[in-house]
Amino acid sequence: MSAKRPQTNTSRRDDAASPAAGTSPAAGASGDQAAASPSVNRVAGALIVGVLAVVFDTTIMSVALHTLSKDLHVSVSTIQWVTTGYVLALAATVPLSAWIQQRFGGKRAWMFALSLFLLGSILSSLAWNAESLIAFRVLQGVGGGIMLPLMQTLLMQAAGGKNLGRIAATVGLPAMLGPILGPAVGGIILNWLDWRWIFWVNVPFCVVGLFLAWRLLPRDVRPAARPRLDIVGMVLLLPSLVALLLGLSNSAGTDGFAATDAWLPITVGAVLLAAFVAWALRRGDRALVDLRLLRHRSVWSASALLFLSGIAAYGIMLLLPLYLQQLRGMDVLAAGLFLIPQGIGTLLSRTLAGRLSDSIGARWVGVAGFAIVGLATIPFAFSTATTNEWFLMAVLLVRGFGLGAIVMPLMVASFQGLERPDIPHSSIITRTAQQLGGSFGTAVLAVILQSGLTTHAAQGTSGAATAYDLAFWWAIAFAALATLLALALPGRPKAAPDAPAQVAAADTTARVAAPDTTTRVAAPETTARVAAPETTARVAAPDTTARVDTAPLPPAPLPGPPGH
Repeated sequence: MSAKRPQTNTSRRDDAASPAAGTSPAAGASGDQAAASPSVNRVAGALIVGVLAVVFDTTIMSVALHTLSKDLHVSVSTIQWVTTGYVLALAATVPLSAWIQQRFGGKRAWMFALSLFLLGSILSSLAWNAESLIAFRVLQGVGGGIMLPLMQTLLMQAAGGKNLGRIAATVGLPAMLGPILGPAVGGIILNWLDWRWIFWVNVPFCVVGLFLAWRLLPRDVRPAARPRLDIVGMVLLLPSLVALLLGLSNSAGTDGFAATDAWLPITVGAVLLAAFVAWALRRGDRALVDLRLLRHRSVWSASALLFLSGIAAYGIMLLLPLYLQQLRGMDVLAAGLFLIPQGIGTLLSRTLAGRLSDSIGARWVGVAGFAIVGLATIPFAFSTATTNEWFLMAVLLVRGFGLGAIVMPLMVASFQGLERPDIPHSSIITRTAQQLGGSFGTAVLAVILQSGLTTHAAQGTSGAATAYDLAFWWAIAFAALATLLALALPGRPKAAPDAPAQVAAADTTARVAAPDTTTRVAAPETTARVAAPETTARVAAPDTTARVDTAPLPPAPLPGPPGH
C-alpha cells in the first residue's frame, strides 16, 4: 500500500501539463533528460530554423518600405500598413498561443503556425497591389504571433527547468542574428532583384523548419479534457492590444499623443485592458491569460523590465538611424552598416549572459546589462557632427554587449519558480510586455524628438543636435530607472541536493526516480526523500520495497527563489 500524493491543479492545468502541452512526460529516466524525450538541442534546432523566417522577414521589411511605396505607386503612409498590419495581427494572436497549444498540442500548433507563415509569405510575393500585400502580411502576422511565444514555451518545457540561462541564449539567437543579417540581405535583394524576392527568402526556412519539426519535436498526446477558450477574455484582450499599439504607432506623428488617431485608440485600449484584468483575476487559471502569475516577483519584475527596455534599449533604435542620416549626413546603406557593431556586440554577449544567469542569477546580469546600455548611450548625447566615427562604432559595440545581457536574464527570470502549466502564460505576459514596451518607447522618444525639433527649428543644425541630445538623455534616464528595477529580479536559484541513486540493505531496496520528475527543482525547502511525511515518496509495505513512482505525480516547478 502506498500513500498518494495530493492533486491540486485544476483540469485546465492538468491538460496543460500533459504531453499535449509540447513535451512528453519523463518517466523512469535518470540524468539530464528522459529517455523518451528528444534532446533539448534537437528541439531547439527545429524551432530556431522555423523562427528565423519570422525574424528575417521583420528586419528585411524595415528597409523595403520606400521601394514598396515607389513600385506599388502609393504613399508612405499607406505602405506603412504593410508593417503596422503585421504587428497588429501578431499582437492579437500572441494571447491565443497558450490555448492553441493546450487544445491541439505543441507540435501541431507549431507546424500549423509555420505553415500559415509560409502561405502568407508566398501570397505576399504574388501581391498585385498595396491592399492585397497588406492583407497577406496580416496572415503572416497571425502565424508569427503563434510561433514567437510558442517557441519560448516549448524550449523551456523541454529543458525541464535546467540550464535556463543557456536555453534563453538559444531562444534569443534568432533575434540577435536578424538585425545583423536582415538589413544586409534586404539591401542586396532590393538592389539587384525585384522586391517580391524578399518574401521568398522565408520559404527555405519554413520548408526545412516544417520537416525538422515533423521529425524532431515530441509527439503530441491528446489531453484528457478539451480546454475551453475564454471567449469574453479574448473579446476584451485582443482588441485592447490592437488599439493600444495602433494609438502608440499613430502618436509618432507631428501632433504626438494629442492627435485624435493616437489618444482615442489608446483610451479605448486602456479601458478594454482594464476590463480584461478584472475579468481575468475573477477567472483565475481559466482565463485566456492567467494574470495571477504576476504575483510572482520573477514574473512581474521581468515583465516590467521588458516594458522599460522598449524605451531604454529598443526605442532608441528610432533615434540612431535618424541621427546618423540627419546630423551626420549618411545615406540609408551607410547608416545600416554603421549600426552593425551593435548587433555584433549583442551576439558576443549571448553565451556569457546565459551562463552567468545560470551561475549567479538573473539579478546582477540584468543590472549590469542595463547599466552598460545607459552608459554606452551617454556619448551620443554629447556627440557632434565631427565626433570620430570609429569611436561611436566602438561605443555601439559596447552598447550591443549590454543589450545582449538584458535579454537573457529577463527571459530566465520570467520562468523561475513556475509550474510547467504556467510557462505558456508567462510567455504571453512577457512577450506582450516587450511588444507594448517597444511601441511605447518608440512613440515616447518620437514625441520628445519632434517636440525638440519644433522648439529649436530656428537654430538650424545646432537646434536639431539639441533635440537629439534631449531624446538621448531621456533614453539614458529610462535605462537608469531600469537598472534600479533590475535589483528586484530573483537571484541565483538554489539547487536541490541530488537524490540517492540506490539504498541497499540485505533484500530491502529503495529506488528513487528520475530527478527531473520527482524532485522539485530549486525549491529550497524540498529534497528527494523516501517516506517523507508530505508524501513525496511512496512507501512500500510487505514486499519491503520503497519506490518513488513517477507517472501519477504532478510536474516539477522550474527553479525559483525562496518564497515564490
